[in-house]
Formats: sequence, structure tokens, C-alpha cells
Amino acid sequence: MASIRTLKPNVTREQAILQFSSTGIPRLFRNVAYGRLRSVAELYIPFRLFQVQIMNRGKTEERLIALDAISGTLDPFQFDHVPTDSETVPIVSRNCPRAHLEDAFIGELLIAKLRRLLYSRGFFRMRDLQITATPLAQELHIPYWLGFRGSNGHARVAVIDAVRRRFEGAKMRRLVEAWLVSSQK
Repeated sequence: MASIRTLKPNVTREQAILQFSSTGIPRLFRNVAYGRLRSVAELYIPFRLFQVQIMNRGKTEERLIALDAISGTLDPFQFDHVPTDSETVPIVSRNCPRAHLEDAFIGELLIAKLRRLLYSRGFFRMRDLQITATPLAQELHIPYWLGFRGSNGHARVAVIDAVRRRFEGAKMRRLVEAWLVSSQK
């Protein structure tokens, strides 16, 4: 079991169960298509925090952005400041995949994501665009809730971001499924 620092979750286990077990037509559809909710577990994904400097049209903008250190494909988190001890909690859990990516590679992925985002807002607004990402020493884990459904030998996982209070999509499900399969080996 690993000892880690994680952001404080905004969703409790009971709230996650309620969110996974929605009522009405959505619940009926999920139960028929994927089976009933069987289990709920927490998961902590490692993110690397970067001090990002964006220079565009002679103006400089500073941001604190974190990107996942497993695949670099999840949505980045943006912070106003480095999370303090009052905003994080130390925990011990076996449900925390190890970081696979080096800081330099994560930084390159983050710069590419930011460049795509900025260009999507308007190519002609960019002039002399320069983006730098400096890794900070702190590794931070983001809490998620996993909901396992299943019937007839088939299982399906749903994921809730415990900070943003929203369901995650296919990228996160694939990451979780790959981690579950690799941890069985």
C-alpha cells in the first residue's frame, strides 16, 4: 500500500453511490444494459503539477496546471495556487496506479495540449506564441470513485471525478480498465 497526498474529495462514498444509482429512466436503462451497481471503490490518479508560462503577442500569462502521469491523456486540472496542506489529505491506499511518464514527457504533452487549445480559440490571435512548462516538485493525486456494474459474467466500470463532481468518459474508463488488468498480472 502506498502513502500519498490527494486533493480533498467533494464527493463522499454515499454521494457517489447515489450518483451511480440515479433514479427514473436512466437507472432503468443502466440496469437493463449493464446490470445493477455491484460495488464502489476509490481510485487516486497521480498528476504532475507544472508552472506554465504562455507568451503571446508580447503578453505573459502564468498558470498552474496538472496533467496525469499515467498516460497524459486525461483532462488537465488548473489551479489558482499550489494546493496547501488544508486542501489535501494524506492517505494510504492500494488503489493508486504508479506514474509511468517522466516529467519532461508530461511537460511536452501539456505544452501540446495548451497549444491546441489556444489555436482552437483563434489561429489569427496567436503571434510569437511561446509556452514553457516547469515541473514542480510536488506529485498530487486526484480522487475518483469507481462504480462497478455487471450481470451474466460481464462487468462495466463508471468513473466519477470526486473533485469536479462529474462522470468521466471513455478515456478514463480505458485507463481504469488497463490498470485493473495490469494489476492482476
